[in-house]
Amino acid sequence: MTTEPLSFPRRYARTQRFTLGAPRAFTVSPDGSRVVFLRSSSGTDRANQLWVLDVAEGQERVAADPRALLGGATERLSAAERARRERSREGGAGIVGYATDTAVELASFALSGRLFTAELRAGTARELRVPGPVIDPRPSPDGRLVAYVRGGALRVVGAEGDGDRALVEPESGADSGTVSYGLAEFIAAEEMGRSRGFWWSPEGDRLLVARVDDAPVRRWWISDPAQPERAPQQVGYPAAGTDNADVRLFVVSLDGVRTEVVWDRAHYPYLAHVHWSAAGAPLVLVQARDQRSQLFLAVDPDTGATRMVHADEDRQWLDLFPGVPCWSPAGQLVRIADEGGARVLAFGERPFTGPQLHVRAVLDVSDDDVLISASAGEAATAPETGEVHVYRVNELGVERLSQEPGVHAAVRGGGVTVLVSSVPDRPGAQVQVLREGKRTATVTSYAESPGLSPRVTLTEGGARKIPCALLMPTDYDGVTPLPVLMDPYGGPHGPRVLAAHNAHLTSQWFADQGFAVVVADGRGTPGRSPAWEKAVRDDFTLTLDDQIDALHGLAERFPLDLSRVAIRGWSFGGWLAGLAVLRRPDVFHAGIAGAPVTDWRLYDTHYTERYLGDPAAAAEAYAKSSLITDDGLSAPAEPHRPLMIVHGLADDNVVVAHALRLSSALLAAGRPHEVLPLSGVTHMTPQEQVAENLLLLQVDFLRRALRLG
Repeated sequence: MTTEPLSFPRRYARTQRFTLGAPRAFTVSPDGSRVVFLRSSSGTDRANQLWVLDVAEGQERVAADPRALLGGATERLSAAERARRERSREGGAGIVGYATDTAVELASFALSGRLFTAELRAGTARELRVPGPVIDPRPSPDGRLVAYVRGGALRVVGAEGDGDRALVEPESGADSGTVSYGLAEFIAAEEMGRSRGFWWSPEGDRLLVARVDDAPVRRWWISDPAQPERAPQQVGYPAAGTDNADVRLFVVSLDGVRTEVVWDRAHYPYLAHVHWSAAGAPLVLVQARDQRSQLFLAVDPDTGATRMVHADEDRQWLDLFPGVPCWSPAGQLVRIADEGGARVLAFGERPFTGPQLHVRAVLDVSDDDVLISASAGEAATAPETGEVHVYRVNELGVERLSQEPGVHAAVRGGGVTVLVSSVPDRPGAQVQVLREGKRTATVTSYAESPGLSPRVTLTEGGARKIPCALLMPTDYDGVTPLPVLMDPYGGPHGPRVLAAHNAHLTSQWFADQGFAVVVADGRGTPGRSPAWEKAVRDDFTLTLDDQIDALHGLAERFPLDLSRVAIRGWSFGGWLAGLAVLRRPDVFHAGIAGAPVTDWRLYDTHYTERYLGDPAAAAEAYAKSSLITDDGLSAPAEPHRPLMIVHGLADDNVVVAHALRLSSALLAAGRPHEVLPLSGVTHMTPQEQVAENLLLLQVDFLRRALRLG
């Protein structure tokens, strides 16, 4: 009996985009002897195990297996934990996150709301019996205690399971449903890159703890129409122009004494970043609501008083970056700044890089250097389309550690660097363990091979030299003009033109259905220059201009059939697809809008107001970028282009109201369209059958809409 091989859409869904079985979330011990990471046991297994690599021996071993720890029981998640995973786009299971002490001897993690620790050197794991459900457990730096959140309270327990107690909990008389300690609020986790709400002192004798009061936030209701017997879920959603959660910060000692950290919260309400290391006082970054000014503040943990270390201002907005601000071991402020038209690494007031690099993140800071992630800046001698590299920066200059063209990231500790490299001509990512620049070990990946290789050309298109990826069918003859599928994200935070194999798998599959697929990163997408990213201030529609510019530029060099052009996208890309068929039917002949933000007044404060401002003061900008206002629907009335709208009914990020309001507006305007509701699906589509069939249905729609054979 023979079994038919699984289709690419089924394998793509079953393997969660071929990420299952790939190692991730690396931590290096300060002595360089151990590398800790997460990995599931195969390319179709969702349950991550905690692993340890012995660097000297090159041997890997399991430090914690969730199935053994739970006795084979099905994992159960609290509503708060499901929300945390949705914010981080976490589709895995088992151990999806962990924290360690400073020595990387003890790790803590939660499973089914229960607290577990693992002794990483010994390779043993056990449960600490505490009341649950447990969220975000983190050991103290010395490994004696573990702090965790339960029911809005921050608690600590001894590493042996003794002395469990609440350090700080919602005040008597407070609405325990709106006040919590130790958790990040919605917009911090969704938009600021801050997923944490508490931080240990280096000595382990106290913590910085965020207090979040969600009461001011407007309440929305998310229901599942396919399950009418279930009550709707109430969520606090801070839509543009409405009130945010009230966020305060406290120093909390182990005896429960609280000292509030004081700053001008009226002018700087956003707590964007917190850093506490042995190199200096606690450091916080706070932003104004319009994100055009921000303060770097040092905190006196004894009094809660703050002093300004640095201040930034920008006429458009100020971005937040991974890894900064922080102190160097010598006590200097390390930050990323936009100076002289470039994005640079700075120590205090002094820039250490120039316009040749566009700095993306700080990966590690040591006595000798800073490890950064960067792409080529606009002053680079040659374009490196889609490439991201790892560099060492110090007084002597800049040295590139990653050599192969591709997308690289790194984690470092104890003289050991874990270099994660994705390149165009090799599936997945290679993980090398380097000491003094030489490979001493590799970390094995169990991820499945995709079974197809993207036929991708990384290039630039149009007058603005827009970064592009062009994908042709595997068996393409190189001559026949092909119908075009634009496949963008096209907006802030989402570069898709990457010099990496797996980044283009879905686009290649669409290409193999008979399309020339174009991915274009126009203005607003990161990785080129501050001016490139900030060009979309007050007007998102510039991103559509760049998609058209890239398309027409490529058509001058490649056989593209401009009489049959479609566009598909998700989230911002879904909005862009809807905008394309409504505003430019002369260019686009069909569109698929997945989870589109159709009315920016319904999207969250921190993201939307950064680009479009306060809707009360910038109504024109919101109307221009909306799909459902007169600006979105009035012109041109003809021709009507086919549009498929896809949306998950359980989406709490881009709520389904976006799709429903667009459909109503289209119906009122007499514009034909299709709506595909996904019952029980959030902003992610992790369900295997849904993810597979969604790809197949899109191809069917495109063939019908473009009248392909």
